[in-house]
Amino acid sequence: MFIYINGEIVRQEDAKISPFDHGYIYGLGVFETLRVYGNHPFLLDDHLSRLTSGLKELNIHFELTKESILDILHRTLSSNGLQDAYVRINVSAGHGEIGLQTEEYHNPTIIVFVKPLPSFQAQKQAIILDTTRNTPEGSFRLKSHHFLNNIYAKRELGNDPNKEGIFLTRDGKVAEGITSNLFWFKDECFFTPALSTGILSGITRAYLIDVIRLLGYPLYEGEFTVDELQGCDEIFITNSVQEIVPISCLNDHEFPGTRGVFTSKLMNIYKSHSHKLFSRKELKEGMI
Repeated sequence: MFIYINGEIVRQEDAKISPFDHGYIYGLGVFETLRVYGNHPFLLDDHLSRLTSGLKELNIHFELTKESILDILHRTLSSNGLQDAYVRINVSAGHGEIGLQTEEYHNPTIIVFVKPLPSFQAQKQAIILDTTRNTPEGSFRLKSHHFLNNIYAKRELGNDPNKEGIFLTRDGKVAEGITSNLFWFKDECFFTPALSTGILSGITRAYLIDVIRLLGYPLYEGEFTVDELQGCDEIFITNSVQEIVPISCLNDHEFPGTRGVFTSKLMNIYKSHSHKLFSRKELKEGMI
């Protein structure tokens, strides 16, 4: 594999970072994972907007432009002979003196790598986790290097690719999957946990909220109980790499999975947009 690191494309075994990078010794870094379809990075503008917000929160200065990221992506994809790929963009604080720094970081480490897409399950089973979702360390959850809560949850769930674990908050409200956001459908309405539950503001989540509202369906963001979730008609989870994944059962409650009419409708719309949209703004301007 060839990866991009600080301006160069190098073999993965030749990539190096400073042992004093504050992304390594203090966890100061954020990342984005996205999917490329025929060299087209879906919802790139939205990913870069979230990345910029995270960098600002961590006090990391990085001149980020869509043009520069597109150039990096295309160089990295070409070096690996890929047109459809998983992409990770990682920005950490960079080299610094040992000790907690209050000043702005000006020399971040930028790493981009791509890899072939694995095969994905058409549907999954969901399990309510005993591991609860921790609260964000700041005012909102960053897509940051701090992933221990997710790792605890993954250890509880195990490595079965057919399953996804669902976090609850410490007061028992439905939150999100280990690596996904959560939606469900009941009585002609869609539901999804609110950001106030401490979940990540997922890019696919935000895109689907726009799609659902443009289609004219009511959508409610809130703090919901497990009973409310289990009483629904259809459930699906979302992330930027696996797209929309129907849920066939939640604990011992069965659901339509791939047979879900409304889930399938959203999946078809997603596929029609994935090769042409750069941002949710374009979605709203073009409608559905």
